[in-house]
Amino acid sequence: MSTIHLVPEDLQQRYHVREWRNATGVLATACPGEWQEIIEVLRDFRLPRSEIQAAGGRKSPIANQIDGGFYRRGWQEKQFQTAIKIDNDLFESPTHKIDCLKGRVALEVEWNNKDPFFRQGS
Repeated sequence: MSTIHLVPEDLQQRYHVREWRNATGVLATACPGEWQEIIEVLRDFRLPRSEIQAAGGRKSPIANQIDGGFYRRGWQEKQFQTAIKIDNDLFESPTHKIDCLKGRVALEVEWNNKDPFFRQGS
């Protein structure tokens, strides 16, 4: 049974929303505070043409805008120090940095189009 009905209608109209394994229901019930903050950030997000046309770099203004919405709400970038222990041997296996983490919710913000698809005058 899908729980996508928990995504507010205004966000369903604004974004292409898909759900996998009732993730919406799990997030909304297990982490309601974080779920509400995700909704707020998505509602606040705007995608101006100038940011689409901006030259590349480490992190785009689009990703900075989304990340910033979370950081202002107390989310943090995080890298976990993990390891595998086999008998007495320890093998470090650190994770990549997660863009936004709060409580038990982690988000990756991806805006990285390496293939040009937007041409001025189009």
